[in-house]
Amino acid sequence: MMAVMSTTKVATITLTGDSRFEATTAAGARIAMEGGSDIADAPSPAELVGIALGGCTAIDVIAILRKQRQPVTGYQIRVTGRQRETNPHAFVRFDVVHVLDGEGLDLAAVRRAIDLSSRKYCSVGSTLASGSAELHHAFVVRSPDGSEQTAEVVVMGPYVKPEDQAR
Repeated sequence: MMAVMSTTKVATITLTGDSRFEATTAAGARIAMEGGSDIADAPSPAELVGIALGGCTAIDVIAILRKQRQPVTGYQIRVTGRQRETNPHAFVRFDVVHVLDGEGLDLAAVRRAIDLSSRKYCSVGSTLASGSAELHHAFVVRSPDGSEQTAEVVVMGPYVKPEDQAR
């Protein structure tokens, strides 16, 4: 059996307000996120899933089309995610609509670029479509004296149905 190579992505999530957090990547990129409010100036974590999916495929598709010298003058992706109505509100479907502008775009090239992104390159889409992600939940509690308490809480997946996650 051949070993599967992997890479690691790291993010640190820090509380910055009542229900506001800032995520920082290992490279130093930052993004705010907010929960618990219908009116927010930052996306919720659930909204970031769709943003990540759209961003991942957009980066792939535009790179493929530029490599093919397609005359793209505008590009927008519209992502709609449908969630279950009951906790944990797992996503059950994503609709991703690519909207491209450009005179003389080859429709076969556009179709092929989207297909390649969906089937081969977009790690976010692959993860969501496969249901194969494993989620490890743990905590670290830091005391003012500098001591830490840690524990693993739960491991979710792979292939655990949303209705079985609450058990």
